[in-house]
Amino acid sequence: MRDYSTEADARIIIDELLRQAGWDPADKSQVLTEVSIHDAAWMIAEPSASYSGTKASRRTPNGDEIPTGRVDYVLMNRRGRPLAIIEAKRTAIEPYAAKQQALPYAKKIGSPFIFLTNGELIYFWDYGNDDARIVNSFFSRRDLERLVEMRTTRKPLATVEIPEYYIRQGETRKVRPYQGEAMQALDHAVELGKRRFLIELPTGTGKTDLICLYLKRLIQAGRAERILFLTDREQLAKQALEALQDILSNQYGSYWLRPGMIRQEQQITVCLLQTMISRYTEFTSGYFDVVIADECHRSIYGAWQTALTHFDALHIGLTATPAAYIERNTFQFYQCRDGQPDFSFPILDAFQKEYLVPYKFATGITVILAEGAEVDDETYDPAEFERKWSNEATNRMMMQEFDRLAWSNYKELAPGQKTGPGKTIIFAITKHHAARLAHYLNELHPELKGQYAEVITSDVANTDDLIRKFKREPYPQIAVSVGMLDTGFDCREVLHLVMCRRVRSPILYQQMRGRGTRTADHIGKKKFVIYDFFGNHEYFNDSDADIFTGTGTGRAPSSDRKPPKSPGELVELGLDDEWLHAVTYVEVGQAGERVDKRDYVNHWEAAVQTGAKNDPIIQKIRKGKALTDQEEQELADRLNQPEMYFNEENLRRAYRRPGGNLIDFIKAALGNLKIKPRDEELTENFQAWLVARSLTPQQAQYLSLLKNRGIARGRIVLEDLFQPPLSILNAAELGVELFGEKGLKEVIQDMNDSVFAEKTA
Repeated sequence: MRDYSTEADARIIIDELLRQAGWDPADKSQVLTEVSIHDAAWMIAEPSASYSGTKASRRTPNGDEIPTGRVDYVLMNRRGRPLAIIEAKRTAIEPYAAKQQALPYAKKIGSPFIFLTNGELIYFWDYGNDDARIVNSFFSRRDLERLVEMRTTRKPLATVEIPEYYIRQGETRKVRPYQGEAMQALDHAVELGKRRFLIELPTGTGKTDLICLYLKRLIQAGRAERILFLTDREQLAKQALEALQDILSNQYGSYWLRPGMIRQEQQITVCLLQTMISRYTEFTSGYFDVVIADECHRSIYGAWQTALTHFDALHIGLTATPAAYIERNTFQFYQCRDGQPDFSFPILDAFQKEYLVPYKFATGITVILAEGAEVDDETYDPAEFERKWSNEATNRMMMQEFDRLAWSNYKELAPGQKTGPGKTIIFAITKHHAARLAHYLNELHPELKGQYAEVITSDVANTDDLIRKFKREPYPQIAVSVGMLDTGFDCREVLHLVMCRRVRSPILYQQMRGRGTRTADHIGKKKFVIYDFFGNHEYFNDSDADIFTGTGTGRAPSSDRKPPKSPGELVELGLDDEWLHAVTYVEVGQAGERVDKRDYVNHWEAAVQTGAKNDPIIQKIRKGKALTDQEEQELADRLNQPEMYFNEENLRRAYRRPGGNLIDFIKAALGNLKIKPRDEELTENFQAWLVARSLTPQQAQYLSLLKNRGIARGRIVLEDLFQPPLSILNAAELGVELFGEKGLKEVIQDMNDSVFAEKTA
């Protein structure tokens, strides 16, 4: 932490921070320094209010007290009026303590906003509406002007009518009662000044539709102009963009910010969290008014959280995961009590009120899992499991049994289904396994010439086109997948789910089951069938009559047992089973071969360096030029070839960088991009963690003292508080005073887990 011992030191740091936010400190039309309050009358647009209690002051002829002194910085709008003042302090001073010093200055010159900073901490204060809060950067001129403009158009949310109907995919849909209730709950929280919100709705109940309708309300009420919609999967991003453009009728500009794409100045930005992690520094903290995080329970750890907390915005988290299975950190981030989202809709209510389609389990199918299998072993790799328990005869038998039952019962499920047994998703163990299952199904129907079933995995060419055909065209009827269609995939016409793999994660089980619960009135969908060849529903005590809601633990439910905690690694891997997270290799090739992560990286870097000699697209990346969407797709297809299958999914696991994208990995292989140093990454993680917590300024300052110790040692232990240099600052006694003995232990443990813990893919 740098000591601002002189005014010159302070100005150097603050000037650089202003430049990063788009200000030119040398341009007097943008930034004024050392502004005398006595001489600032020309700035005032209207008479200032009266104040009392200012130590050094003068009085007007009417007896009103006028503050005297100098404002360190004044940020000006394009018309030469003050937008914000900056009160700068030495690092030894907590900037929050300067609130009452800065407030009379701001009111005197007519500045609506205040920044308080000591170089390490920056507070933003909209003093007419909220208390000062920590932000990651200064706001740009356009950010502040937008906030001022919204003040003139803002109106109570209650004056914006909640619609009864809306148009989606060409059909008129009725706003469901719980969707209206969710919007009312959000309205109430926003009006009370809450800035973070958590919404829990079961899969298939219209989370995306709900948030699109609510964003429209925020815009209409003058509460938002710029919106960021974050997802962690491409399929979710595509669906979000389609929904936004559909429901909002293209009234508001929207686009998908992809890796390598130049940022567009549109109202709504859809972006993968993985992309935003590497690009959030392109935006100021005040750039967005609202940030939506889909499946937010996967997005609040380490570097992932950094991309969220960088933005000083209204944060709305969406999740389909039951509250009992959401980790405490998620509730903390969204400023909710543990286990209490701002709004939730129980899954049982959704089934009972027919907002979700009920299901049944196919009877008479062969349970493949052999007697004596170690079902509780969570460490073996999936390839070995496939070889041991899923041989050719077994696979053929599973597909024959499913196909026979599907063709015999589909009219009972959906009388309006006309072509074949209806849309089906098969969950396979590995990519090799998926290919074999699809092959066996196509052999059963030679008249369809291989169009009956298709493999949809990350390494298949033209995945987007296959997904589009599956959703919108009669064939393929069946999609066989590993990981891609488990969560976030939306196809209302699905009538059959086939589990050809073991599942031990209750969250994943419900997500997989949720692929079939959406209604489809146009085919008269009444039910869907789950063909569970591995006895997963028995493990979770799930039945047609007693729906597994997520409150049990499977096999042996007990009221005094708490739901198991998901390890942090599951965040980086998505919602894979626990037994997948320990895999230390990258699975590649048509047969699912294993390659050591280090070897995979070496092969990748060699391939990119070789390609740089004659590949014009890679040469373009080397020169720092942005790629077009077509160029990026062409390069991705060219690299994603047997036998190594160089794609983002594999590269993220190999590099252990969940936020990386293809362009970043190419730059790293070329030497144009260095993997972020550990201390820098930890500093960013700490700042994100700090901003996400409801702390007093004194508590925030104290934890900042501990940060460097954690970076140097890799973690913080209580004994560090009694050793120099922390002991010199009486860190132990001060920590107990600020947090209490138990609270101090908890916050240090939380910091270790959230900031300093090694995350592996």
